[in-house]
Amino acid sequence: DKHSCPCGSRKAYAECCQPFLNGAAFARTPEQLMRSRYTAFHQGNVDYLLATQHPAQRQPDARQTLTETARQTEWCSLRVLNAVDNTVEFVAFYRQDSHLNQLHEISQFVHEDGRWFYTTGAHLAPIQLGRNDPCWCGSGKKLKKCHGS
Repeated sequence: DKHSCPCGSRKAYAECCQPFLNGAAFARTPEQLMRSRYTAFHQGNVDYLLATQHPAQRQPDARQTLTETARQTEWCSLRVLNAVDNTVEFVAFYRQDSHLNQLHEISQFVHEDGRWFYTTGAHLAPIQLGRNDPCWCGSGKKLKKCHGS
């Protein structure tokens, strides 16, 4: 559905990440911020990615790096595996150079001045997908009935 949010929440974009990305609201939880950052990656919204990263963590070349990543990457789907306190574990599936990859990370967030910021992420080993797991493409079908052949 073209109106559903890229973050995989199954909500309409206008009722999910759009208010955060257009500045109408701030994410109220680390999971909301993480989902909205995924959507920003999906859309190539570098300004939002920079604005939601903690200033102390921003690298001088962050804008250039994020812009290049956005240009080279097709984000396919997101799965939130766990969200506790100020951490979110997720796996994001993406294509780069026509290869399917995944980013499995535990992200850390901090709450300052009434809003959440992304600070750092610890990369983990890729998750193994079983034939009966939901397909990485986000279709909602089982892997074996979608891209699992």
